[in-house]
Amino acid sequence: MVMATTASTAARTALASVTLEVADPEAALRFYTAFGVDAHVRLRASEAHSAGFRGFTLALTVSGPATVDGFVTAAVDAGATVLKPAAKSLWGYGGVVQAPDGTIWKIATSAKKDTGPDTREIDELVLLIGVEDVKATRQFYVDRGLTVAKSFGGKYTEFAPGAAGPVKLALYKRRALAKDLGVPVDGTGSHRIVLGGTADAFTDPDGFAWETAA
Repeated sequence: MVMATTASTAARTALASVTLEVADPEAALRFYTAFGVDAHVRLRASEAHSAGFRGFTLALTVSGPATVDGFVTAAVDAGATVLKPAAKSLWGYGGVVQAPDGTIWKIATSAKKDTGPDTREIDELVLLIGVEDVKATRQFYVDRGLTVAKSFGGKYTEFAPGAAGPVKLALYKRRALAKDLGVPVDGTGSHRIVLGGTADAFTDPDGFAWETAA
């Protein structure tokens, strides 16, 4: 009976929402509205201790370099700090900023050349969490019913998005994620993020908390 219940719960697990825990929700709302992502995240007041790298980033995939620049400029104008200036790379074009509340955002496109104006449209929102053991955490989420869309051994895993929400979940080695974002890997305290799911509350192997989405 317990096994049947677990399988049933896992089968309906999906990422439905992302809630950022911030010290000042009103100030955070003003920032995220100016940044242009207020419709994609929820905010909650919290004074939980958090120092250094929080172990995750929210990544916006957009259509082209002009749109990357538009989001980066909007974030900086609203008070964000640039961690990595937008620039070309082997995989495309992108930059990294840190919101006043401490959340790190990556804005990127696979296009290296401008093919159009700044649309300010988001093609995809990905929650990328840094984990100690990609294979083990991947299996943890598979056991809860998530479907793997892409997997590169013990380096990276991307899950298929559910119909319940607009955010895609992906896993990356914690040290590699910190390096990609341009920040030291060390960090302690709360992740300051809560994942809203379609199943019961749980905490994953790396301490990321899930709660039943409203």
